[in-house]
Amino acid sequence: MRAERVETVRHILCVFPRYTSAFGTFEYAYPLTDGVKAFMPPQGLLLIAAYLPENWPVRFIDENLRPATENDFEWADAVFVSGMHIQRQHMNDICHRAHDHGLPVAIGGPSVSACPDYYPSFDYLHVGELGDATNELIKRLAEDTGRPDEQVVLKTLDRLPMTEFPLPAYELAEIKKYFLGSIQFSSGCPYQCEFCDIPGLYGRNPRLKSPQQIIAELDKLRECGMTDSVYFVDDNFIGNRKAAVDLLPHLIEWQKRTGYVTRLACEATLNIAKRTEILEKMREAFFVTIFVGIETPDPEALKAMHKDQNMMVPILEGVHTINSYGMEVVSGIIMGLDTDKPETGKALLSFVDESRIPLLTINLLQALPKTPLWDRLEKAGRLVDDDGRDSNVKFLLPYDDVVSSWRKCMEVAYQPEKLFERYQYQCDYTYANRLKVPVSPELKTWANIRRGLIMLRNIFWKVGVLGSYRRVFWKFALGRIKRGDIEGLISATMVAHHLITFARAASSGRQNASNYSIRLREASVPAE
Repeated sequence: MRAERVETVRHILCVFPRYTSAFGTFEYAYPLTDGVKAFMPPQGLLLIAAYLPENWPVRFIDENLRPATENDFEWADAVFVSGMHIQRQHMNDICHRAHDHGLPVAIGGPSVSACPDYYPSFDYLHVGELGDATNELIKRLAEDTGRPDEQVVLKTLDRLPMTEFPLPAYELAEIKKYFLGSIQFSSGCPYQCEFCDIPGLYGRNPRLKSPQQIIAELDKLRECGMTDSVYFVDDNFIGNRKAAVDLLPHLIEWQKRTGYVTRLACEATLNIAKRTEILEKMREAFFVTIFVGIETPDPEALKAMHKDQNMMVPILEGVHTINSYGMEVVSGIIMGLDTDKPETGKALLSFVDESRIPLLTINLLQALPKTPLWDRLEKAGRLVDDDGRDSNVKFLLPYDDVVSSWRKCMEVAYQPEKLFERYQYQCDYTYANRLKVPVSPELKTWANIRRGLIMLRNIFWKVGVLGSYRRVFWKFALGRIKRGDIEGLISATMVAHHLITFARAASSGRQNASNYSIRLREASVPAE
């Protein structure tokens, strides 16, 4: 559904802020692609754009692709912004640019919902999800597009059911320029991990879209040009196991209808390994990757952070089980926990070797508002307000030792030899367990073949000729070529190149040690 039509027409400029360079945005892989410039289309702003009154013209700008121009601001009657904590500086910058044109600016999304005080310059704060606060914002802008005398805070009390969400306005985005497509099935998570702000922001009882909505969104993404990979951005795909089970047959039928040209990925808790009936259906639906918040291989630490769901199955056994259904595990890892010891870094590197997980997002602990961790550390006087640090936590171990250990882990875990050995294992074991699907006519078109050739050219030249680890690369590449696995060669190399490049910058102190850190860095993702 949409907001009710209003007689007054307003031009709304939706601007998504740039990311600073981060482990999880994969920007170093973009030069190896056929024109990718950004990570994923932002669900929040595209949802709001689709919800606005149908007679309100909307323009969407992702500043990871290009900056909003003078012409964009002059066209607009009001500006909408959304983003995460790491984008805070860029969101405030957009606000100042809009104010230079006399425009009112509204901000919504996870960062302002958790920390309204971060955004004193914005005219309207939209705190919470789509609902009555959204309708009130529309009403106020319909009446007056002047800047209010003082900041207006609108809090959602009555959320719009997700079954009534409109299809995100993917048609406004340059979908083909994104590394991954994105889709949201549910909101919220039943677990209460100490460091996580999801239950505080979105609740413990997951809210859901219908399977029919998800299929319609997937169809729309395809119509707009996204075919390769789509990531379910849910906080936990199996937060409601019954709903996941009900959705999977619809995804299987959709894959059959569209020729299995789209690979699916999601985020889920490790206890999914106990639900082999779900894993089997996910395999049939062509899920190929699951992000799992393993956080630490230390059971004592898992218990302390209230991540008991990770102890329902031995971690290495859980990873092996998921791999056996053809799905690669991507793991979240946290360093700087209260339970860490001087030898924690070595134990983590041993886990990397044993698990053979290629991609682990190794972060320093960051306390987020609206989490039990924040409340505990604030009470203990262990929150540090210093944007020059990589974490806002006063660790129990010396800060410099923790950062040094993180850098060492990044350096060793992403040595080219070690990383490609892990990818070789994934190719030989995990990927070999994937559903065998016929080659769709869509993949045999000249346009698709040309895309593949462009990516191979970029990989062979930038990694195989100019790359500093080209010998390691060619050992891996020739093995994939002999087996006719060009797709495995391309996908593994693109991600590996990002990981190696980022890790080298991290180990030399040129990258933040937390994806949530707002420490300023020179290396931000350029808007072109």
